[in-house]
Amino acid sequence: MSAHVIVLPGGGYVQYAEHEAEPVAEWLTGLGLGIEASVFRYPLGVRHPAPLEALRAEIRRLRAAGADRIGLVGFSAGGHLAGLAALAADGDVRSAVQFAVLGYAITSMETETYRPSRIVLLGEDASPELRRATSLDALVTPSAPPFFLWHTAEDPYVWPEHTYRLATALAAHDVPHTVHVYPHGPHSLGLAHGAGEASAWTRSAASWLAEQTAPATSPGRR
Repeated sequence: MSAHVIVLPGGGYVQYAEHEAEPVAEWLTGLGLGIEASVFRYPLGVRHPAPLEALRAEIRRLRAAGADRIGLVGFSAGGHLAGLAALAADGDVRSAVQFAVLGYAITSMETETYRPSRIVLLGEDASPELRRATSLDALVTPSAPPFFLWHTAEDPYVWPEHTYRLATALAAHDVPHTVHVYPHGPHSLGLAHGAGEASAWTRSAASWLAEQTAPATSPGRR
């Protein structure tokens, strides 16, 4: 059984945070879990659902190339996109996601925190219905795949409220998940080398990924 993880760097849907790209893919392939990893640079500066459709096409491409289990690792805006792909089922099993790791992700388009990304993705006058339909907590169902979430309590740009909202929805629907909120650290930590307690996220995620990619793991719940 082969597993492929797609890395989605953050950048507010207007740029790519390069330290959240190839370095993360290299970390994943170096874990010794047999994971293949690649960075996907989704379209920037475009409206929803263009980034999501592009990611779904990449997932289908990798599945056609032989990947049995596909996971996503996303940061900030990339975490929002990862969550959309994992939760907004399109009825095509080829684009299903088996697990997702979200770092300091934007999860809600209904709050005013990190408003610039919402404007880029949805526009200044997005309807309440569209904002709700692109908020991850509103998309959770009992068939959602497992999630690993991490954040820092001090994040001044994407408040930890975003992770709490999604975690609450996952818990309410009995979806397997793990949550780590570290007391200190800015936004956009990436692998968080030398960032104190927050640097532990990679060790915790590595153990969690080992469970998700183990040969005995059952097929995705989607």
